[in-house]
Amino acid sequence: MAVTVDQALSLIFEQVRPKSKKLLPIELALGHVLAEEIIAKHNLPPYDNSAMDGYAIMSSDVGKTVDCIHTIFAGDKEEIKLQERNCIKIMTGAKIPHGCEAIVPIEDVTVDGNKITMPAEIKPAQHIRLTGEDIQSGDLLLNKGERLYAHQVTLLASQGISQVKVYKKPRVALFASGNELKMHFEQVEGHQLYNTNTPTIMARCQELGCEVQFIGTASDSLESIHEHIKSALDSDLIITSGGVSVGDADYTKEAFSAFDYNGIFEKIEIKPGKPTTFGRIGSTYVLNLPGNPLAAALIFEIFGRSTINALSAVTEKYITPIHAKLARPYQCRPGRNTLVPGHFDGEFFTICDKYAPGMVSPLATGNALIFVDAGVSRLEAGAEVKVVSTRFEFNSVEPKDFLTK
Repeated sequence: MAVTVDQALSLIFEQVRPKSKKLLPIELALGHVLAEEIIAKHNLPPYDNSAMDGYAIMSSDVGKTVDCIHTIFAGDKEEIKLQERNCIKIMTGAKIPHGCEAIVPIEDVTVDGNKITMPAEIKPAQHIRLTGEDIQSGDLLLNKGERLYAHQVTLLASQGISQVKVYKKPRVALFASGNELKMHFEQVEGHQLYNTNTPTIMARCQELGCEVQFIGTASDSLESIHEHIKSALDSDLIITSGGVSVGDADYTKEAFSAFDYNGIFEKIEIKPGKPTTFGRIGSTYVLNLPGNPLAAALIFEIFGRSTINALSAVTEKYITPIHAKLARPYQCRPGRNTLVPGHFDGEFFTICDKYAPGMVSPLATGNALIFVDAGVSRLEAGAEVKVVSTRFEFNSVEPKDFLTK
């Protein structure tokens, strides 16, 4: 019996658990998911410092001509006390001298040798970066389950943190099945096709931060598929394409049953890609995608991405749609939730001019999809649709409804 899309996603998130952890230098941690909280150990800035190249003065010297007695550069550690009728030239980032109550930018003063005339109006504490105004010791900087992007690495470096505990990236093994399939580096004959599914899914898994290995293309026989499964069992996730329908040569489901396979769901109420199955062999999860290229790629964007997010231990694991307007009217056949590819330009979603489950061109011309509710027969131009990007990730910590109704 087919499960609904919501049921399928719920089963994935209930069943899939992240893998082990490791320590990494922060230079190598980009794209990994934190396995620990990060608490600030140091104030930032660690001392009051100048936000400008200028002059450190006391508030009583506003509008006066004072003597410049010294210059402080960033990194200087000498302790200097400022007196009335004096000022100290100071560079950006330099430590504020004792007694300083404001910094006056160089361009706001008049200079005559060592005589510096201050402006008539100065705001108290202007251009002074106060200790801890950015980060205070004890602040929670990063949460467990947060993915490390470039600016999260900035936070780590600001605290002198050189290594962090992260979850290992998901290890994905891929193979396709079909006597008619050849890889792009092989010669095809008139009755054969190039295997586009495996390179496509391999590239998407790499884009999503996985470690990926290609096991090969199995022929349409139980023995061949058994060998490919054995080679993939040391991975966290096996993704196959083809052989999950009801044809005489569709052996994939039967082949997996020989490995103590625990089926989690076998069909999904969705078009295209209803025969999609999901299960587990021991601690290795298995996602069987349909063989048609567009169908396989679109199904992967919902269920493959969700599985990878769950394996990654990222807190924001639920796919979040973007609200957009439909560029042109869309006539559809009601009765089943339908994945429709298209292009999102930041405001409007334009459905691909042509698309069918076996096509590949819509994958390159499009950058997103909409998921149309089974009850919809027509959407007018300008109608609000919920767009799922296939080029960028927008996720949340709570499940979101991405059906366009």
